[in-house]
Amino acid sequence: MQTISVNTSKRCEFVDITREVNLLIKKSGQMSGTCVVFCPHTTAGLTINENADPAVKADIISHLAKLVPSSESFTHTEGNSDAHIKGSFLGSCLNIIIDEGQLVLGTWQAIYFCEFDGPRKRQVHIKIASD
Repeated sequence: MQTISVNTSKRCEFVDITREVNLLIKKSGQMSGTCVVFCPHTTAGLTINENADPAVKADIISHLAKLVPSSESFTHTEGNSDAHIKGSFLGSCLNIIIDEGQLVLGTWQAIYFCEFDGPRKRQVHIKIASD
């Protein structure tokens, strides 16, 4: 297992980590298999989505804020219940196929670390498994 650090600068932010994951695959020499990407934080998540138009990230963040506003009255007293809910919506783990030594992603796809309680220094765990 490898771990990468992700530094976020906003409360809600999507950070493209595709390059870092690809570098780990290249360093591993793995030509075929599966890449597991895991977020060990309850107020963050992971997703695969478009990387060509930054408006897509902004639209997702904006819509999630409408679905789960931070101003809502929650029982959890730390003031970040909305971040926990958003992290649960997106999930904490991705499984991505590796073929010919690289991630199998669509033309416009990227892997995003999704911060909902930043800014923070976060970690993402990567496990590369063979077929």
